[in-house]
Amino acid sequence: MSTDTPNNATRQKMVDRVRGLLRMAEDPSVTDEESQAFTAKAAELMTRHAIAEAEARAERGEEPEAISRMDFPVSGVGGHGKARVKALGAVAAAYGCQAAVRGNTSASTERTLIIVGTNTALDALRVLLPSISMRMESSARFCAREHIASIRALRNTDRSQLATERSRYYRSFLRAYGFAVAQRIKEFRARLREGADGAGDPEERTDAGGEEQAETSSRGAELVLREDVHRVQEEFQERFGQLNPTKPERTHHRAGARAGYLRGRSVELGIGTSVGSGGGNALPE
Repeated sequence: MSTDTPNNATRQKMVDRVRGLLRMAEDPSVTDEESQAFTAKAAELMTRHAIAEAEARAERGEEPEAISRMDFPVSGVGGHGKARVKALGAVAAAYGCQAAVRGNTSASTERTLIIVGTNTALDALRVLLPSISMRMESSARFCAREHIASIRALRNTDRSQLATERSRYYRSFLRAYGFAVAQRIKEFRARLREGADGAGDPEERTDAGGEEQAETSSRGAELVLREDVHRVQEEFQERFGQLNPTKPERTHHRAGARAGYLRGRSVELGIGTSVGSGGGNALPE
């Protein structure tokens, strides 16, 4: 297509902006509030960019966006690899991707999350997953430490029991955190598709055709995104066929899951969803 080069240039510009924001977020000299603000802006830019790309393709009547794959390494440290895969796989699914995992054993070894999706979705995940992972682990460590400290203060518990308690709490926290973040991304993308917040950067868009054209392009973007999801599913099936389902973990810690869900719902992502707002925000058992 004749628009490949400018499309790629626009995508690369957005990716560079996001990476710059994430570098600032990870700078040890900034406050936690500033770090969250930078991460929030990065997440918002990538999410809006994905919707804007779909809208632009719909308006130009272009062919569907290319589908590719990315391999994302997931740490198994602490024996929590399966929980991390579950959490990050949920975030990938929120961007309309499909994921498989290689080497997902109970050992504390690295495994690989294989993600299939559109180039735009993979661009977002490539730059956001490391940041989301870092914030998820930081929250899990802090909350697990607080939880164990409260148990130690209330009753006599030996070291082995405390280690088991922390492990169960940590795993449940990670899974619920990933579910909550994914839920918020889905909600934000849905609002953008409906045109409630606009699908692009106000500085980069102009109103050339009035309200009717905006509504038409929004509907076009909705159709393109839905078609992308179906194409990703078909491509995933063609590449991997019928995979064995991931076995559910036997450990579930109610307090850990609750804490992880609340942290995931409240962490600053720049997508305007707070804890308990709207419907459909319940943590499943």
